[in-house]
Amino acid sequence: MLADPVSEGLARIGEDGDLIVSPLPAEHVPAEADALAQAVAARLPQIHLHLPALLIEVDRDTRFTEAFTHAGGAQPRNPDLIRNLYASVLAYACNLGYAGMADASGISEDTLAWTSQWYLRQETLREANARLVNAHHRHPLARLWGGGTLSSSDGQRFPQRGRSLTARALSRYFLDEGTTTYTHVSDQHSTYGTKVIPTTWREAVAVLDEIFGNPTDLPIAEHTTDTAGQTLATFAIFDLAGLQFSPRIRDIGRLQLYRLGAGPSWRSRYPKAGPLLTQPIQTQLIADHWNDLLRLVGSMKFGHTTASLLIAKLHASSRQNSLAERSRNTDGSCAPSTCAATSPTKNSDAESVDS
Repeated sequence: MLADPVSEGLARIGEDGDLIVSPLPAEHVPAEADALAQAVAARLPQIHLHLPALLIEVDRDTRFTEAFTHAGGAQPRNPDLIRNLYASVLAYACNLGYAGMADASGISEDTLAWTSQWYLRQETLREANARLVNAHHRHPLARLWGGGTLSSSDGQRFPQRGRSLTARALSRYFLDEGTTTYTHVSDQHSTYGTKVIPTTWREAVAVLDEIFGNPTDLPIAEHTTDTAGQTLATFAIFDLAGLQFSPRIRDIGRLQLYRLGAGPSWRSRYPKAGPLLTQPIQTQLIADHWNDLLRLVGSMKFGHTTASLLIAKLHASSRQNSLAERSRNTDGSCAPSTCAATSPTKNSDAESVDS
C-alpha cells in the first residue's frame, strides 16, 4: 500500500503527486560476523605472488586448457604449449602485454604472440570460461552464496587505443575513443558472460545476449540491472521467455506507468495509486501481434539471431511500428501484482542506440 506524503514508508506519494520509493535500509552485520570473516581470511593462503601455481592447480581440476584448440585444427606437438598458454593467459589477465610477460617469464614475445593468435580466440576463451564457471557452480562453498539462478549485469567503460570496430568517440567519458565491457555475474560470484559493445549503445540492448547464449550449467531464472539496463521491450522479452526481470530503477517517479482498463475505474478503486497509472495498455494490439512476438523471442532464445540485434531494432523503431509498440504494451500486460508497467521518459545514462 502507498503511504501518505508525511509518512516515511518505503513507497509513498510525494507532495507533488509523484511516486517515491525509498532505498532499502542497509543490512545490519553483527560484530561477531566481521570477526569471523577476518579469522577465516587469515587462514586462506596468500596467492598474489603465486598466480602461475594457482593457474596450474585450477587447470588440474577443471582441464580448462583443453578448450584452447588450434585455429587450423592442427594437433599440438610442442611440449611447452601448456606453459605458453599459461603465460599468454596471464599476459592478458594482468594487462602485461607480450613484452612485459616476456621479461617476467623468459618466453619470447614471438612465442607468446603466436600462441595467442592461434589458441586464444573468442570461442576458445568462452569454452574455457564455461568450464571454470561449471566447476565453481558444483563446488559446495559456491552454493552457500546462491543457487546460480539469479544474476546481474553492468557495463564498464574503457578508453581504447588503436583502431576498433566497437570504439566510439564520446567526450563525456573519453579524450579520444572507448568501448564498454558489459559483464554478467551470477549470485555465486562467477562471471559467465562478457560482451564488448559500443559506448553509444544503451546497455539494455546487450542484457539478453549472454542469458540466451549462456554456455554454462547455471540455471539463470532471474536477472537484475541498473536503470540503463531496462526498457519496456526488455521487460516484455524476459517475460515472454519465461524469465524474471528485476531491475533497480532510479527516479521511478519520473516514469510512465501503464494500466489495464479505463482510468476512472483505477482512480476510484485506488485513490492514491490510480492517478499514477496514466497510460492505457492496448490489449487489441497485443492480440493482433501475439504470434509475431512469440516468433521474435523464439529466434533470440534458440540462437537464430542475437538478442542485441533485434532489441536495437525495436528501440530504434518509431511508435508507428506495430511490432515495436506491441512489445512495449506486452510489458504492461505481464507486469506482476499491479498489472502496471514503467516506461522511461528519458534515456538515462546512455546516449543513443548504435543501430
